[in-house]
Amino acid sequence: PHYECALKLFEEMFGPDHPKVAKALNHLALLLHAQGEYVKAKPLHERAVRIRQEKLGPNHSDVAESLKNLAGLLQDQAKYDEAKTYYERAIQIWEKVYGHDHFQVANGLGKLADLFQDQGKYNQAKPLYERAVEIGEKTL
Repeated sequence: PHYECALKLFEEMFGPDHPKVAKALNHLALLLHAQGEYVKAKPLHERAVRIRQEKLGPNHSDVAESLKNLAGLLQDQAKYDEAKTYYERAIQIWEKVYGHDHFQVANGLGKLADLFQDQGKYNQAKPLYERAVEIGEKTL
């Protein structure tokens, strides 16, 4: 109930399409996802993506974060093609914002590799894991 209260409060204070509302939507959606409430979580993730794209621009790191979270939800529902599209878009944004050797890019590559692994596509997962490790070794 705390996230729902925060969401309502932010909507009243800032309006329904403010980035702070998107952040609250994101947190509530992650909680619902963790509780297995996928049907309730999805529209919240989608709304957070929409708000962030409209208010922050399509290539903002917060948009990438929301896309990654939506992809994770879809992955857990075995909607792999949809999830792949969102992971790839998130990675593209992070590469544009931070460069190719940033930990966020490595994180996204790891998530995409996990998606391929879940499908038994190990040959597609392996180079992504390797690149993620390479980035980690450079940056950590």
